[in-house]
Amino acid sequence: MGDARPPVVHVLDSLQVGGTEHGVANLICATGAGLRHTVVTMTEGGPVAARLPADVAVHTVGKRPGLDLRAVGRLARLLRRLAPDVVHSRNWGTLDAVPAARLARVGAVVHGEHGREASDPQGLSSRRNRLRRWLGPLVDRFVTVSFDLAGWLETTVGLPPRKIVTIHNGVDLRRFTDEAPAPARGLLGLPAEGVVIGAVGRLDPVKDHLGLLDACAALGGDRDDWTLVLVGEGPCRAALEARAARSDLAGRIRLLGARSDVPDLLRAFDLFVLPSIAEGISNTVLEAMATGLPVIATRTGGNPELVEDGVTGALVPVGDRAALARALRAQLADAHLRRLQGKAGRQRAAAEFSLERMAGRYAELYRALAEPGHGRARR
Repeated sequence: MGDARPPVVHVLDSLQVGGTEHGVANLICATGAGLRHTVVTMTEGGPVAARLPADVAVHTVGKRPGLDLRAVGRLARLLRRLAPDVVHSRNWGTLDAVPAARLARVGAVVHGEHGREASDPQGLSSRRNRLRRWLGPLVDRFVTVSFDLAGWLETTVGLPPRKIVTIHNGVDLRRFTDEAPAPARGLLGLPAEGVVIGAVGRLDPVKDHLGLLDACAALGGDRDDWTLVLVGEGPCRAALEARAARSDLAGRIRLLGARSDVPDLLRAFDLFVLPSIAEGISNTVLEAMATGLPVIATRTGGNPELVEDGVTGALVPVGDRAALARALRAQLADAHLRRLQGKAGRQRAAAEFSLERMAGRYAELYRALAEPGHGRARR
């Protein structure tokens, strides 16, 4: 007897560690009982593949940098063989999947926008937006992870609003909890007393960790009982190490690299910071909220849709290191405020951003697009 689950193919640039990749893994794990998933990467695999269920196949197209028509052809042939009801590509690096899916006569095509790059933080590239418009008629739905991105697709890119759907990311409230603190401080050699400021994310220019280090340095002699912990890896690591070694920060910064024990590490923090230049919707902010941490974030992208200024944390202008330092001072000075805002963040995550809620909305979308009346009938 055949598998009656509607088949869905997810196309990603790679399975390297990143918010989009982990978000897709979360979605697949949460909906595997009702949908048959396959993952295709355009360039390479990566460690996130280990998070996928055993019955989820992973294929790699081997796309070269730039325009690679042969890769489009290979992807079209692969999709023709996989015969999915829905193909869901994500972000700029996978737009090739849209024409490939149509060449393969896939019934429904979804393209997701999860954020922007440091090279184009406002999404104003005329070349890229022109291509998005050209491909628009081939896409059944554009899914964004924030209302901010939805507005950009409509007003800046010029796509029809009837094709745009917003589904916020969700967090697994069982993995990220605000229960008894983990022993991570002792394991990492962090002080039992004092305030631990944490940031989790790829060490990429768009995350502006250098700005965060400068804001911490601006604290001066106001406080001497804090430590900043950066979790993640990326191209900015050497610059961050050099900045952390300067006398105004010496001994206060810990760079842990990529870690698989993020839930435990979050529970060792007192405060979470996201200083991004641009952002879609941050999974790490949701994870911090679910852990019961107050969050300081820049007022960009989907951050204001997650962080309620003055209630679950604070929002500061992008690139304003003085404002970031002021927000840090306020949190460092008031343990009661941290507890109050952390509790409010946990409640907000549970009420509005659960993994179950996100998974249900994606499953509903895929099933609607897989209906015979929408596209081709399931094979």
